[in-house]
Order: sequence, then C-alpha cells, then structure tokens
Amino acid sequence: MAAQARVLALWCPDWPATAAAADADLPPRHPVAVLHANRVIACSAPARALGVRRGMRKRQAQSVCPEMTVVTADEHRDGRLFEPVAAAVADLVPAMEVVRPGLVVLRLSGAARVFGGEAELAEELIDRVSACGVESQVGVADELFTAVLAARTGRSVPPGGDREHLADRPIADLAAEPSLCGPGRTELVDLLRRLGLRTIGAFAAMAASDVATRFDADAVIAHRQATAQPGRPPSTQALPEDLVIEYPCDPLIDRIDAAAFAGRRIAELLHRRLVDASVACTKLTVEAITERGQRHSRTWRCGQPLTASATADRIRWQLEGWMTSGRTRGSGDARPDSPIAVLRLVPVEVVDAGMLQHALTGAGLPGEPELTERARRSMERVQGLLGGDAVRIPVLSGGRGPAEQISMITLGEDPVPGRDPEAPWPGRLPQPAPTMSSDAPVEVIDPAGEPVQVTPRGAFTAEPTMVRMPEPSRQGWEVRWWAGPWPVGLEPAGPESGHEAISARAQVLLDDSRALLLCYRSGGWVVEGVYD
Repeated sequence: MAAQARVLALWCPDWPATAAAADADLPPRHPVAVLHANRVIACSAPARALGVRRGMRKRQAQSVCPEMTVVTADEHRDGRLFEPVAAAVADLVPAMEVVRPGLVVLRLSGAARVFGGEAELAEELIDRVSACGVESQVGVADELFTAVLAARTGRSVPPGGDREHLADRPIADLAAEPSLCGPGRTELVDLLRRLGLRTIGAFAAMAASDVATRFDADAVIAHRQATAQPGRPPSTQALPEDLVIEYPCDPLIDRIDAAAFAGRRIAELLHRRLVDASVACTKLTVEAITERGQRHSRTWRCGQPLTASATADRIRWQLEGWMTSGRTRGSGDARPDSPIAVLRLVPVEVVDAGMLQHALTGAGLPGEPELTERARRSMERVQGLLGGDAVRIPVLSGGRGPAEQISMITLGEDPVPGRDPEAPWPGRLPQPAPTMSSDAPVEVIDPAGEPVQVTPRGAFTAEPTMVRMPEPSRQGWEVRWWAGPWPVGLEPAGPESGHEAISARAQVLLDDSRALLLCYRSGGWVVEGVYD
C-alpha cells in the first residue's frame, strides 16, 4: 500500500488584522486590533508587542495601546482580501484547498517532486505570498491538524513524527485553529486542564473508548488529532447523483451585489439537494465561468459540515475577491474578462447528514452560534415570500433606554448597530435590563386621585400611589415602592407651552409583584419595560 501524501499548510498570521489594515490602507507598523462582542479576537504584531492580547476587552486593549486602530470583525472583508493570496498559491499548486481566509492546505505528493522537495516548495510558496505583500509561514506533516499547528512555528515535522511533535505542546493548542474544531472545543480544553491534563500528549495517552464514553463527539475528533490520526475519517460514502449545481446566470453577473445574491440562491439549491440525499458537504469546489469562457475555481475544506449560510459566504468571498482583484496576468485567476455566465457548485466530499446537528435554542444575533442554520433557513424562506425588509433581527446598539439599545436590521445585511454601543451614554439605564419592552400609555395617580407629573427640576409633583390603564379599561394597581424620577433629557418646545419639557424615567413595584420602568415624555407616562 502506497504511503499517504504528506500535507503542507500555509498560514498567514493574524489575517483578520492584516486584512483590516490593508482595507484601511494603514502602514505595516501601525497597531491594529479586530473586535467581536467587545473583545479582541485578532491583533497585529505591533499591537501584540505593546501588550495587546486576544480576549482583552476593548477598553483594556486601548488603555494598553492608545494609538491602536480598532475595527469590527468582518468575514467578508477577510475573504475578499485573501483571494489574491489564494490565487498566488493556486498559480503554483492548483490542487490547493482553502480552509478559511488566512489558511490553505495542499497535498505534497506531486507538487514536492516538481519543485525538488518539500523545503523547496515551501520556500517558493512563501516567496509568492510575500510578493502579494503578505507574511506567511509553512508547516509540513503527515496529518492536516499537525501541519496546521506546525505552520504556526514554521516547522517541517519528519515523516512518522506527528505524534511526537504534538506530545509536548500545551493542551490549549487543541483549540488553536477554530476551523478544525467543534463549537465546544474551548470548553473541552478548559475541562481537560482542570482534570490535570496539561499537554496534548497526556490527552493522547487516554484510551479512545474512555474519551468516547466520557466526552462529546468533538472530544473524539480532538483525541484523533492528538494521536496524529485524521480528525475526520475519510468519507466512504459515494457521491449521490445530481448533487452538482450548475446555475446559468440570467442576467449575467457583473456586479458584486448580484454575485452575492446569486451565491445565496444556489447555496440554498445545493443544500436542498444535500438534505434530500441525507448527506452534508465537508469539501466544496466553487467554479465560475465567464461569458467568454474564462474559468475561476476554488476548493473549500471545512472541519464541520457546510451550512447554506457558510456556503453562500464562501461563494461571496471568492467572487468578490476575483471581481475586485487588481491582477492582470493572463491566467485563469486574472480579473474576469467578461460578465459571469455560469456558476457551478461541486461537492467533493460528503458525510452522513447526522454530522450536521440542528437545535432551535433561540433567535440569537447575526453571526452568533445561537442563530442556528435551521432557524436561518426558515427566516430566509419567509423573507423570500414577504420581501427583504419583512424579516429583521435585533443588534445591540447604543442608547439610554431599553428600546434605544436595540437596532433592527434586515436579515442578511451586515449587523451594524445604528448607534455606537461603546459610547458613554450618560443617563443610560443600568443593569439588569427589563425582560420585556413596551410602549403602552398609563396614568400615574397620587393619593388625591390627581395625575402625577414631573416638575421642570426633575421631581414628582406628588407621591405616586397607583398606576392605571387609560380609558376604557381603567384597570389599576397599587404602587408598593417607587424610585426616581431620573431626568434623561429635554424635549422640544411645544406649540402651547413655548418652552422645553423635561423627560424622565422612574421605576415602580406594583401590588401584583410586577416591576415597571416608566418613562415620562410629552406630558404623559408610558410603560417602557417590565421586570419579571
């Protein structure tokens, strides 16, 4: 039996930060940090040299490095700007696979012989990528996971030495590359550390049966990686017929927004066929053919089965990078010579659909794990029936009141808040936030039965004793406790008063144990939130 071809991984360090700096046209030595959920997920080498680390909160990172430029994470930007790098690698070794923007892998069987050996091929790849103005490192090993870790130190692991190379590495390295991990890998690493397992070798020494019976499925994959076995066993399932999607573009595609729209459509078509065949795709080739016959192809490899949304993202990254590339060489990766006429999706490797788990655990936010693929597909179908603006998703925004702290965006658009959530916002409602938002008008009554208002100095005109609904309901509740009011601003002058009116908030506890957040504006009260 012939020996299995070795794997080469080319890794571009801190790619999200590199892409952000290139997009903003910043100088190479300028510190940059990329944030998601108010934490640093990537930073450039100059920022790291000044003390910035992954996982830091935004303000902590800015206090360490005040001159640093902070940008929001953007997968589309990362994918678009990585296309010239992928094209440079493909010029040298066409049979390469993109794992994610910033990381490509390839088999060495034929390529190494053509260039005279592994070291010569690695050196040529680094030179080609450097010509794009991008730093890169190469790792070579028998298995994919080992090669990716070796690329982080620029090492070539001798044949048969994968397990020895991994043995002394810290257990945290099992989660070093998210694209080869399950969503719970960080929690698994924390658990293993608490159990006293400090190195990958210590975890590899555990029996596979013990791992399978004590941990989840991703732990089994992690154990296979730790023991230098393939993280996912090779698929023995034959590719079902008619899985290839060939989409004639009518009209022809010559704009990025049209390419993104077509990508979403054919991704949905592909995944309907995959669902009908009870399989999920783990390796996909995306091919575009122009009106004049020019071809552009990329193969995408994923540690987890591709979802429709992930497939659409990869199509968009690839086409946007190709269509906006400044390359003018006479190769298949030069800019399109005419509008795109045909898009083809070819599943290269499929696994049983059971590997693609669905769980409706909550709506979540765009880009967050809680927004599951099944929920997204359902919402996209509704959006297709009712129109683009019919389905909107909340995004944490800036503001003082609970309603102001949410921006509603159309499903599929970038989750950009309407107001900066990191701004100071004096008078912002403190935590905990109300569990339910409202805008229902109510009346606040004093002991004499007269309406309670707010004076120009921001105080109650009388002590509130009752909250009741306006006519015709007139249902009321006794006030057991109250706090406030807290002035939050001035409203424009009305036509009758001729002067500005104050707006304020107050909290009241009712006799049915409900707590309300009340807001006084335009001379009346509304329930802005309910605490359960």
